[in-house]
Amino acid sequence: MNRYVVTGGAGFIGSALVRALLAEGRRVHVIDNLSTGKLDNLEDVADEITVHEYDLRDYGRIAPVIAGAYRVFHLGALPSVPKSIADPVPSHDTNINGTFNVLRAAVEGKVARVVYAASSSAYGDTEVLPKTESMTPRPKSPYALQKLVGEYYATIFSSCYGLETVSLRFFNVFGPRQDPTSVYSGVLSIFMRCVLERRSPTIYGDGEQSRDFTYVEDVAALLLKASHARGVSGKVYNAGNGNRITLNQAWQLLQQIEGVEIPALYGPPREGDVRDSQADTTAAVRDLGHSPRFTFEQGLRLTLDWYRADLARRKQAGQLEAFSRG
Repeated sequence: MNRYVVTGGAGFIGSALVRALLAEGRRVHVIDNLSTGKLDNLEDVADEITVHEYDLRDYGRIAPVIAGAYRVFHLGALPSVPKSIADPVPSHDTNINGTFNVLRAAVEGKVARVVYAASSSAYGDTEVLPKTESMTPRPKSPYALQKLVGEYYATIFSSCYGLETVSLRFFNVFGPRQDPTSVYSGVLSIFMRCVLERRSPTIYGDGEQSRDFTYVEDVAALLLKASHARGVSGKVYNAGNGNRITLNQAWQLLQQIEGVEIPALYGPPREGDVRDSQADTTAAVRDLGHSPRFTFEQGLRLTLDWYRADLARRKQAGQLEAFSRG
């Protein structure tokens, strides 16, 4: 009853969830092949968890870890729209086949509930905002379709096999430990690095595309609530903040916080990108008790502070390494 499994637990959202679970006194097992996650994200809690460096496509390895768990949080994925377009096979294998393996292992291992990290990209472009769970999905990329298939599988496993599942459609999650150098990185982590290094970011499109940016600790809190809520099995919920911020506004606010003026560069729009995104959180508030604590600016300031400290740490480590070689 106290053993929890987090797939993708070495990622930036997964590692935030791991810390939230540990704060509740849970025993946590992480499954992560480290293709996008990093053990550094778990360095300060490494002695409190068990990490299994397994690939979700390897059923024989992941099934024994999942078996008997009280709750499984399935966050493991290849989360990149551009990559899924350029090379759809790896993301298909991980996001669809890997999800099927997790759900299958949960049924066979008698897991009480699986909470699945779905994606708001399933909505595609909609004429109406905010986006509600009742809207017909219109995925624009292989990644968006793959995450939608995962939702459908979770619902089917609930109705056909009696496995309790809840799917949370993540919007644009940001916060500490999001890697700005990764091809999977969110735009705000790139903005953070640019403002600290005093260089211009490249914004794809005119910058007026908008996103529902949600601070990672609010997402971790909602994941926990979804794991315990009653009467929600097989359902899908928006996991956003209910706000809408343009990329131009986000970059402008970061400049104001940092006290600098650095004009952005602009490039052509990226294929598969959604123009506007905003969550209707009515259902999540009603059924799951969703109650975001952080405004966009609060989350931005906390994240910038973390990136500043991390940059200083990396510079110091580089200087020490150079000194030791000299």
